Amino acid sequence: MKLAFGAIALLLGTDFIWATKTQTKQNIWQVAVIGAGAGGSSTAYHLQQYAQQAGLNVNITVFEKSDRIGGRTLTINPYDDLSQRIELGASIFIEKNYILYNALKEFNLSKRAPDEDSSSVLGIWDGEQFVFSFNEDSSYWWNALKVIWKYGIMAPRRTENLMISTIDKFLRLYQEPYFPFRSLTQRAYELDLHKATGVTGEQWLKNHNIDDLYAHDIVQAATRVNYASNLGRIHGLDTMVSMAPAGAMAVEGGNWQIFDKMVQLSGAAVALNTSVTSLKYWRDEALAKYDLKTRSAGKNSNKTELYPVKFDSVIIASPWQFAGISADNDAIQTPIDTIPYVQLHVTIFASPFSYSPAFFGLKDAKDLPGTILTTLAKGEDHNSGSDGAGKAGFFSISILRKTVNPKTLQPEYIYKIFSPEKVTPEFLSRLFGLKVPDGIIDAPEDDKENVSPISWYYPHVFNSYPKALPRVTFQDPIVGPWLFYTSGMDSFISTMETNALMGKNVARLLVDSILALPNYALAGEEKQKILGRLDHDKEDVSKEMEDL
Repeated sequence: MKLAFGAIALLLGTDFIWATKTQTKQNIWQVAVIGAGAGGSSTAYHLQQYAQQAGLNVNITVFEKSDRIGGRTLTINPYDDLSQRIELGASIFIEKNYILYNALKEFNLSKRAPDEDSSSVLGIWDGEQFVFSFNEDSSYWWNALKVIWKYGIMAPRRTENLMISTIDKFLRLYQEPYFPFRSLTQRAYELDLHKATGVTGEQWLKNHNIDDLYAHDIVQAATRVNYASNLGRIHGLDTMVSMAPAGAMAVEGGNWQIFDKMVQLSGAAVALNTSVTSLKYWRDEALAKYDLKTRSAGKNSNKTELYPVKFDSVIIASPWQFAGISADNDAIQTPIDTIPYVQLHVTIFASPFSYSPAFFGLKDAKDLPGTILTTLAKGEDHNSGSDGAGKAGFFSISILRKTVNPKTLQPEYIYKIFSPEKVTPEFLSRLFGLKVPDGIIDAPEDDKENVSPISWYYPHVFNSYPKALPRVTFQDPIVGPWLFYTSGMDSFISTMETNALMGKNVARLLVDSILALPNYALAGEEKQKILGRLDHDKEDVSKEMEDL
């Protein structure tokens, strides 16, 4: 209930929206965006758009502690060959991801199909046996008959219908009267999505009469590859998102380009390799400002400096517990949730060899799927093994593509593994049925092509997404006076698109708040519309609290 009460304070308290600062159209509103991932990039882009539409002058500064824009979108080059690209994180989006899909078209970026295995065969393995497999080269009817034969006709049909109805409810967040939103908790209740977030995926499927075996084999394989979570450790809404990959696509050259273009078009000043270490809010009569201290990467990485610009508004677009920012109590007046994140190991490597059928209990390599998803074995619970990986020990292995090693000019496969722990040479030796030297992981890049059977190797660890345990209250986007936070969306739904949506939402809230200031010169009709929207949210939150 703490978050819902916080929402009322945000709507009714004079320290938040009705700040003492006044602005005319001649003033420039200084905005700091901390983080250049999906949320921060989208905030900057939409803030500039909304401000231009309203005739408002904004000056945006984006701070990013790494050397690149894109956050969890990361594209790498196998063999350090710039002509080859692979998505390491945030690999795909779909047409119903309206912000990303529209940006793809608007920015004239080229669309491509996601990396897919060359065999077209997908199998689901429980650490002991393959519980199901299908071949995309086979006819639709043959694959449908295989599903019906094992799981019946109702389970897949009910799952698809449930996924569609749930996602359709969520998509209403893009439109008035649900957009913009000051309380994500309020919107979850209004759209009836709290019923999905308030239970595990396992219970959500049971509540809708979906067969346990289909849930265990098919749906759980999807939640593991998408969120590294079993059905008993993820809420129903993220479970439905895991089942909605239809029409998947990626950007040629890397998905990060969408966010890079957003920042460019925002006109923001960009400070890469720059961490914000502290923010201080101060108020003096009619002025309300933020001072930021920053630290640059490099030789003087221990030195913090007061940033020369004082900011009217700050948007924190990075998970708070990873941001490393200290803030005084006058700034953060609604506590920010500390949310446990999944630590996911993503390992991409190249080899001229196919993995061994013996590892999977098979006799013939022709029976091996190119993509292998996993589920729990019989008798295992949702906490079995390392972080719930169970006997399988990993969440997925896939052959992304066949390629040619540019150094040896020999054909090779590019592999990708999702796992809860670091991939070891011992594991790879069993996977290939060949000795993988202990030094392969740490071998210099120039020596890797000489170390059989791995010619190129790239491990990475992400704090990839929250452990989406059931909950019905969510972090609100306004956390202090002219201070906004985007990462509260992660525990609701964690995707590139939903983080971009929260960025767009925060941008709209900020512009509305500026335009609603008592002394702001704005046409009466537009101002009344904005004030009406604020009053609508105020009444709805109050009613929600009465009901609760």
